[in-house]
Amino acid sequence: MSTEDITLETKRFSKNDSGFICENCGKEVPPLKYTSRNHCPSCLASLHLDINPGDRASDCHGIMDAVTAEPDAKKGFIITHKCRKCGALKRNKAASDDDRAKLIRLTAEHY
Repeated sequence: MSTEDITLETKRFSKNDSGFICENCGKEVPPLKYTSRNHCPSCLASLHLDINPGDRASDCHGIMDAVTAEPDAKKGFIITHKCRKCGALKRNKAASDDDRAKLIRLTAEHY
């Protein structure tokens, strides 16, 4: 993946910290309470809902799989998700309650 294929979603940010039921694994996901919840902390899957973070303006709504994770000294891990439906790639900061073993495995697979 080249960096021009992936956009780090830092543009217009709309806080949207709702809980949800993960469409990939079925687990109940609570709100984070400190920033917008983007993905399931258990399976790390997301939904292609946003154009800009939290705006819920995308028409795709496909499931986005976590395909890589990269350690970042300031942000923890950055997860790259790929949409099953349209192939879009999006990068998002990992949440504090994400499955660390899965993040480390995705990091190891990347390098």
